Amino acid sequence: MLKEQTYEHILYEGDDTVALVTMNRPEKRNALSLDHMQELITCLKAIGEAGETPVVVLRGNGPGFCAGHDLSEMVGRDPNFYRHLFDVCCELMQTIQSIPQPVIAQVQGIATAAGCQLAATCDLVVASEDARFATPGVKIGLFCSTPMVALSRAIGQKKAMEMLLTGEFISAEEALAEGLVNKVVPAEQLEAETRKLAEKIAEASPLVVGVGKQAFYRQLEMPTEQAYAYTKEVMSFNATFADAQEGICAFLEKREPEWKGC
Repeated sequence: MLKEQTYEHILYEGDDTVALVTMNRPEKRNALSLDHMQELITCLKAIGEAGETPVVVLRGNGPGFCAGHDLSEMVGRDPNFYRHLFDVCCELMQTIQSIPQPVIAQVQGIATAAGCQLAATCDLVVASEDARFATPGVKIGLFCSTPMVALSRAIGQKKAMEMLLTGEFISAEEALAEGLVNKVVPAEQLEAETRKLAEKIAEASPLVVGVGKQAFYRQLEMPTEQAYAYTKEVMSFNATFADAQEGICAFLEKREPEWKGC
């Protein structure tokens, strides 16, 4: 298994099914300092490259998932610092979607600003009934422009604009209705239900899931004709995999497939 490295701001543990990445700044509601984001990038890239665990769960210690950027770092800095900060933030979001493993956000409490962006960027989101989501930057004079990218790709335009312009919270149930969240569960069931979803995904071939995840994000912004041209090539290539042939044969023979990872 991937070496369980020691970090300052996050915790990592993994088994054959799930890599658990836990943001560990509870006193700051897991606010994303520069060092915190760089650790997340390093950890997620290592998980992706190792390829030993089929699913990643991203969660936060304490009462909240993530309160966004660490504002204490953002007072009186020069433009180069801010540019670097947001470069690293964007790299973190792109890393989540570029690694082959699906990443599930396990959200309790608040997910605000870049924390809302983090949840929206993850492939799937399981939220507790007490979870709340907001992009409140407008209230402090710093419009949530980078969170807007993930938010506007996860939910409808009108609701995204409402959240961005008012900065008001939406509940977990409203987030579910708007498509920001996949499932809302009682707080005491959050960990178990997230694990159950991860285990369901892990039943599939990790190789095939990785190919599918990459194709999903690449085709999203393509015109329909181009998207079909691209995905038919991906699917034709996928059909040659040993895992695809094994899966088809297992279905026809009414047995469980045995994935080879090739």
